[in-house]
Amino acid sequence: MNRDELMNLARKAHRVPIGADLVLHEHADAAQIRLDGPRLGAVTVDAARRYATPLAIPIMDLTREKEALLELLNISNPGEEYHFAELPGAENIAHFEKSLAGSRLTRSLQANVDAVAHVAAQPDLIPTGMCIGPFSLLTKLLNDPITPVFLSGTESTVEDQPEIRLLETLLGLTTRLVCRVIEQQIDAGARVIVLAEPAANKVFFSPAQMQAGSDAFDRYVIGPNQKVRKLLKDANVELFFHCCGELIDPMLKAFTTLDPAILSLGSSRVLWNDARLVPDSTILYGNLPSKQFYSDSLVSAEDVTRRSHELAGRMKEAKHPFILGSECDVLSVPGCECTIKAKVAAMLVE
Repeated sequence: MNRDELMNLARKAHRVPIGADLVLHEHADAAQIRLDGPRLGAVTVDAARRYATPLAIPIMDLTREKEALLELLNISNPGEEYHFAELPGAENIAHFEKSLAGSRLTRSLQANVDAVAHVAAQPDLIPTGMCIGPFSLLTKLLNDPITPVFLSGTESTVEDQPEIRLLETLLGLTTRLVCRVIEQQIDAGARVIVLAEPAANKVFFSPAQMQAGSDAFDRYVIGPNQKVRKLLKDANVELFFHCCGELIDPMLKAFTTLDPAILSLGSSRVLWNDARLVPDSTILYGNLPSKQFYSDSLVSAEDVTRRSHELAGRMKEAKHPFILGSECDVLSVPGCECTIKAKVAAMLVE
């Protein structure tokens, strides 16, 4: 798509939350809707209409890809907390290869694809896909991903550390799965892909190691995501890159090498300061503290109004393309729905 279409939204001081989850949970059968592509797409459309935006951003469900990876590897009854203790066997890899080449991956991922197709039938909306990033998916597959990442930042190698070999093998699988998931969403009509890498942060990567010259962040985050970026560029699809984790400036600068059309950051970042690190060709998005919207004691509607005005004003002063939004997806919390929706309403008032 033409990036100018997104830039025009920024020029118009656009405001939009990642809030489809709130709409989804207005339905008593939300769990069933997640597996029903057309109904899931209708939720995305409803959210876009409600928030008065052409950006039809789907729910940010980052659990489906792990489920799919385990299914494609033919791992029986893995359980929600399954982690790899050793390399997948040859038979598992063969099953993965065969399944990955198929036109349909898993039921839940197919629902996402069908939802994109439903949105793409709406001529006034920008159909948007959603996928977890390769590294964040990797962290869900290991009981302790921090240790091998740290070891790889020393002089350790795959030859002397089996933990690193396991990490790098699994990262190769997650990268290929992510690319396949995105390909299918593009084929369904997605013109923008939200790629969520919340684990690409200073919890998993040592700032001290990075400052000392470690290239682990480049190898494990940027490298795999460059493959995704090439896929998007070849398809003329824009990247909406999301990371709500705590970052150091070199991490942020590394993200900009992916040339995202939109860069979404968490509330720990000061966006008007980050504007100096981000090219004007990338829209900064965010970063109201939406993870706290459920509690008036943590953040009130008045706080949201004040912070929205401050963010909009400071970003205008910084003269950087900006869309006001949530720091992450705004999740529905049982018993707090009205409180959360009041905060979303407050952020949308100019």
